[in-house]
Amino acid sequence: MALEQIAEVVQNGKILEAIEDEFNGVIVEVNEPMDPKLFHSKLKTSVSHWRQQGKKGVWIKLPIKLVSLVEPAVNEGFWYHHAEPTYIMLVYWIPKSGNTIPANATHRVSIGAFVMNQKREVLVVKEKIGKTLKGMWKFPTGTADEGEDVCDAAVREVKEETGIDTEFVEILSFKQSHKALFGKSEIFFVCILRPKSFDIQIQELEIEAAMWMPLEEYITQKYVQSNEFMKDITEKYKEKVDLDEVHTEFSIIKKKFTQNFLLSLRALVSSLK
Repeated sequence: MALEQIAEVVQNGKILEAIEDEFNGVIVEVNEPMDPKLFHSKLKTSVSHWRQQGKKGVWIKLPIKLVSLVEPAVNEGFWYHHAEPTYIMLVYWIPKSGNTIPANATHRVSIGAFVMNQKREVLVVKEKIGKTLKGMWKFPTGTADEGEDVCDAAVREVKEETGIDTEFVEILSFKQSHKALFGKSEIFFVCILRPKSFDIQIQELEIEAAMWMPLEEYITQKYVQSNEFMKDITEKYKEKVDLDEVHTEFSIIKKKFTQNFLLSLRALVSSLK
């Protein structure tokens, strides 16, 4: 079909407006209210039209206010791909062959942070929520926000949970686990931060208590000793502390190295989505 004919079909309102993606598919964003029956009719005509054009994947982005259009799309063979707070994304594969539509993001990025003052005391918290770690003293943890670097997420989470200002030093360790929240995989980074303030102000919504605990006392906790990963990283951290690598200028060199590592890491995490 010539470009002029395609434009005419769109202008006549017989098919849905769409933009082409880089993989010979189309993306439809519906923003204005539409009768579900009319939407169904347009969608059916549109898919037929795109099939004639040799298109492959069809993406439909529907805001929450247009949730009534989900059912007509599903009835035409569309399925859920992912959802965000303000919209849902549906997708359809036109060719008879197996589809090559990329899966939704498979991983989330979480952080934990070792923060130690000059008295060899580490910053620990007790959480109000959660079954596994509720009531146990642990270092601050959390999840990186969309578009947020690991180092920034660690600083933010410590500030939110304890009120302590910190600066990022380095990544101590990380691990990958599977079948975490909602069956997704997780990459968990343990960071070393240097405190810039010391007066604790807890986030009362999630945190029951927070304190500066002697490092040796933290190490002997049953939770740390019974968890292979926690025991390993705590021993590594203690080695650094004993070598005085955490509060010396030597750590500045590692900080620069870590920043370069994070640039590569950002590309890796993006490839997992």
